[in-house]
Amino acid sequence: MGRLPVITTLMPLEEEALVRILTEPKNALVRQYQKFFEMEDGELGFTDEGLREIARQALKRNTGARALRSIVENLMLDILFELPDRPKGYRYTVTPEVVRGETDIFAEATPVKESA
Repeated sequence: MGRLPVITTLMPLEEEALVRILTEPKNALVRQYQKFFEMEDGELGFTDEGLREIARQALKRNTGARALRSIVENLMLDILFELPDRPKGYRYTVTPEVVRGETDIFAEATPVKESA
């Protein structure tokens, strides 16, 4: 049996689906970058609105889930470059303002509290 020619249409992904792609898979982008921060004794967190802002930017590019990696890489490039020079033991949170470039992620860093 050879190939079957099938033509179909696909529905574009919605914001909620893009957020799920960022967070749910075993090797999700969010988890990958959290591991990078752990290697530098830091913690990375994303607010729900921060994830939604990344998804909104991907929707604007109209390339589906492919845009997610590009957006997150552009966001994290300078941050990961500066992270080794920052004090250890801090938590950094990605908010919509950080995604849009309106604020610096390092300005909002908070110390990680040690558990007893």
